Amino acid sequence: KSGKVRDLYEYADDNILISHTDRLSSFDRNICDIRGKGNILCLLTKWWFDRTNHIIPNHVVKMIDTCLVVKKCTVIPIEFVVRGYITGSTSTSLWTHYNKGERTYCGISFPDGLLKNQRLDTPVLTPTTKDEHDEPLSCEDIVSRGILSQEDLDFIKGKAMELFTYGQQVSEERGLILVDTKYEFGRDSDGNIILIDEVH
Repeated sequence: KSGKVRDLYEYADDNILISHTDRLSSFDRNICDIRGKGNILCLLTKWWFDRTNHIIPNHVVKMIDTCLVVKKCTVIPIEFVVRGYITGSTSTSLWTHYNKGERTYCGISFPDGLLKNQRLDTPVLTPTTKDEHDEPLSCEDIVSRGILSQEDLDFIKGKAMELFTYGQQVSEERGLILVDTKYEFGRDSDGNIILIDEVH
């Protein structure tokens, strides 16, 4: 399967090989290729997976050049987007909706008077579907649609917020700001919920 910036291959022993390409994607389309980008993306992904394993196990088995060999999982079809700032320009960004006058987004109420790029008092979880065009969801939607049980959702919410807090700390130590990110989860062959795809 060929994705926006990765190619996936069936691999031995119920594993998948993820090849990180040099493709650059933005706004759901390929912009160009940047030589060496795939290697950097693979190294960064592996670096973060290694450093977040104390929070939640992940799907990485090993790295081969610009590829990760990962456990095959049943993907939970939700992108768990955590936002530390009110910003963005896409159709699913918090700022886009807030700027149109909406004060409730993904089931969360926001006060009047927030400014673009302002840091939120507390990071928020704003899930979306994993479709060609992502749809914002509330946590209540996820349970009512039968995508996750309340127990599994609470577990994932807790892990997503813990990952984000840790990511912000590591970033700040290096003079960087983790503004927002998305986490993806799947179930391994034993039914355990683990972290998949990429981190930060």
